[in-house]
Amino acid sequence: MATLGDLERAVMDLLWEHPEAITANTLRDLLSQRPSATEADSRPLAVTTVLTVLSRLEKKGLVERERATRPHRYRAVTSRADHTAELMLEVLGSAPDREAVLARFIGTVSEGEAETLRKLLGRD
Repeated sequence: MATLGDLERAVMDLLWEHPEAITANTLRDLLSQRPSATEADSRPLAVTTVLTVLSRLEKKGLVERERATRPHRYRAVTSRADHTAELMLEVLGSAPDREAVLARFIGTVSEGEAETLRKLLGRD
């Protein structure tokens, strides 16, 4: 699973928030409405920059492009929850001692999260 840069993450966040496919121009406009992390990030994004990010996300298998209309529209391939679960599985799979990683993770969750885990693990 590929890691995401800051702009890729911001684009994916917007695509996850908008289940309908949206254009690069719409994404650019939505990105410009979000607060920037630094003063240097406050300049407006060019639509070509957004298209480049979308192209990279498409190559990573995270975004699909609807080519039937112009301008093309983009949507996330999977949900945020699916993506997060894949990342967790990838990290867990790379650990030499999975039990230790799971124990450490479980030791850091809140009581409410632990209860949720117990309920989920109790399912058939």
